[in-house]
Amino acid sequence: MSAHYEVIVLGAGAMGMAAGYYLAKQGVNTLLIDAFDPPHGYGSHHGDTRIIRHAYGEGRQYVPLALRAQELWEALERESGQKLFRRTGVLGVGSKQSKFIKEAIASANKYHLPLEVLSADEIMQRWPGIRIPEHFFGSFETSSGVLFSEECIRAYRRLAIEAGVVVRFDTPADRVELHTSGASVYTAEGVFHADRLIVTSGAWIGKLLASLKLPLQPVRKTVAWFQSEETLYGEGRFPAFIFDLEKERYYGFPSFDGCGVKLGRNDAGEWTDPDQVDREFGAYPEDEGDVRRFLETHMPQAAGTLKQGKVCLFTLTPDEHFVIDRHPEYAHVAIAGGFSGHGFKFASVVGEIISQLAIGGETGFDLSGFSIARPAIR
Repeated sequence: MSAHYEVIVLGAGAMGMAAGYYLAKQGVNTLLIDAFDPPHGYGSHHGDTRIIRHAYGEGRQYVPLALRAQELWEALERESGQKLFRRTGVLGVGSKQSKFIKEAIASANKYHLPLEVLSADEIMQRWPGIRIPEHFFGSFETSSGVLFSEECIRAYRRLAIEAGVVVRFDTPADRVELHTSGASVYTAEGVFHADRLIVTSGAWIGKLLASLKLPLQPVRKTVAWFQSEETLYGEGRFPAFIFDLEKERYYGFPSFDGCGVKLGRNDAGEWTDPDQVDREFGAYPEDEGDVRRFLETHMPQAAGTLKQGKVCLFTLTPDEHFVIDRHPEYAHVAIAGGFSGHGFKFASVVGEIISQLAIGGETGFDLSGFSIARPAIR
């Protein structure tokens, strides 16, 4: 089998599915290819929920992207008729030396975002399920909250197909050939050709574009849900949260409809090959041990029985900033990856940006910090 399209999107997870939707909405003849059937449990988007923050501890350069992403998620909600976002607020907690919390405050000040700065006592009074030392402080952003990640992908998928996108799911790419005027993707189902190519294949980008030698490191990560005291940690009473501790960073979610508090560790994890990763939760003692230890220390009434645990993948860049750029030798090839555990919230705007790069070559955002040519990558 052989077919030709204007654009092929290789990797239909969060960013790729969004890109396919925006291309199809513009009438671009688009093919989405994915090795699995999204949403699925083999990449970085599963596990029900993701935090969206606007005051950004990883750098104020992300704020314009976060604000546009929020607009696009809300537009997707309206068009799909699905509930995709819950405004829980997001609480950041750390010591008074925390660069992460300080940067979130600085970004809020620069962009005039609604952010409360709270002492340790104020945090524990407002949310009595929290236990922190007196030298801690925090920031609470009322306008942000939680995205239902798999529902977001389902919404983009349905609307993209309705708009005319062609899909080839459960179709792994064996190899990619880049040409001066196009690209070819080889699969067991046949060869697919396109004038332009978007590569958003997550932990597999390094394998599919091996000649670029991008320093993208897949990492095995886990999240877990724990039986918790609903009167303290239930949605409507408790926010999404990030704790920036001295040598560790944790993130979590309130209990939605009795599912239990969900918690993950943002740092650490096992370097892995995406085709060989151990996907059994509990394969390592720290899968449950790290997050339970955190809960017992800082949220003791959420440290109940383990309800479930899941394994996912992060794809880290050396500086933990993204790669969103065109191929240095083939300008008709756009690449988005290396989202380093904080990318999902941006999937809507990244999809919009890479669709713009693919068909027009221009975007209104400054992407210099995400360049393939930046020193941390090269």
